[in-house]
Amino acid sequence: MMNNNTLSNMIRWVVVVATPFLFTVLTVRVLIAWNNPSYPAWEYGRIDPDRYGFTPEDRLDMAEATLDYLQRPEPAAEVIYLLEDLRLPGTNDPLYNPSEIGHMVDVKVVADAFKSVLWVLLLVVAGGLIFLFARPDTRPMGAKALFQGGVFTGTAVVLVMAFIGIAWTTFFTLFHDIFSTPAPGPFLTPTRSFACSRSSSGSILPCCGPAAFYCWALCLPVQVTG
Repeated sequence: MMNNNTLSNMIRWVVVVATPFLFTVLTVRVLIAWNNPSYPAWEYGRIDPDRYGFTPEDRLDMAEATLDYLQRPEPAAEVIYLLEDLRLPGTNDPLYNPSEIGHMVDVKVVADAFKSVLWVLLLVVAGGLIFLFARPDTRPMGAKALFQGGVFTGTAVVLVMAFIGIAWTTFFTLFHDIFSTPAPGPFLTPTRSFACSRSSSGSILPCCGPAAFYCWALCLPVQVTG
């Protein structure tokens, strides 16, 4: 039969391994729910203006309309019309093409699934810490789990950021392969991944969610645990 020390060590390592996943999922949900100002409003104040003709107001309106879609509690299939009805500023052309609409359905499916994953991870981490801190003889393990979980999270984020800096296109391709169907092809090419013009890239998505969004989102867990 498993002794208490072995069980406590197992729980400690479960907490350590689960911590970076908890902060990652929590970050995603916080960025989606963030209002007044929204995350796009805050981020657009930090990055370069669009080089392809969209005004700051146009770009923010498009991003916040997309964010509103992600914030809706209904399933993606019931609210995707919010994106289908969007039009490019000053035209009657759809903001999102059919490929992008399909991609954004996948994005919301994953984002909504993160709600359940968040509660599971929170239960695992909080429950494990409560178990370890409940008894005087296992409290040092609880403190060690907190410290090691923070170090593990910080190390993981630094490694991911380094990977992004070295191979952004590879990272973005893998990210979409894991969590959804591939994003529209031109969005992922090295020379077009920051473009915001249909004529040059074929995709509007980078305009609403440029690379800086992903980089700063990945930095947040380090800021929280640090």
